[in-house]
Amino acid sequence: MGDIREPLRELTECGLPQALEVMGERWSFMILRASFNGLHHFEEFLSELGIARNILSNRLAKLVEHGILKRDPCPDDRRKIEYRLTDKGFDLLPAMVALRQWGQKYGAEVVENPVLVDELDRLPIGPTSILSHDGRILGPADLALVERKNLGVRADGSKAEPHEAMDKGSVVDIASARKAKDAA
Repeated sequence: MGDIREPLRELTECGLPQALEVMGERWSFMILRASFNGLHHFEEFLSELGIARNILSNRLAKLVEHGILKRDPCPDDRRKIEYRLTDKGFDLLPAMVALRQWGQKYGAEVVENPVLVDELDRLPIGPTSILSHDGRILGPADLALVERKNLGVRADGSKAEPHEAMDKGSVVDIASARKAKDAA
């Protein structure tokens, strides 16, 4: 990934250790998955996940503390609490999908049912990819680390100009992008 390496001993200079500090254990991911599946109440999490009450309480508190879930009183019974995903929680969806796909690819042979699909055409979603700012699919050889002051400076010294960024719902022709990458 280029000539520069991350300071691997320095845990505060990278987002990965910080993310793992919050999400780095099984039950946090399982609670998050349940939240994406519409569970909101303590008792629902308890019965659906088969998790011990004290562990669930601890993990929910940690996810709330880190702003991934929020606690709201139920509209119909103010004594009950609902746990709802925040914007920060919803931003974990691509990571969850990528981990799910990795597990399907390299885990035990499981025929997934139900299948995660695109709401528009109800066909299975494609593989989660790393995209450039303009939507090109990137592989490991396309990635590099640069100092912040050198953002946009190409290896040959020329300056890159930002392209129009991809937006939610933008269409990327993955097959064409892969063919062009393979041809290069």
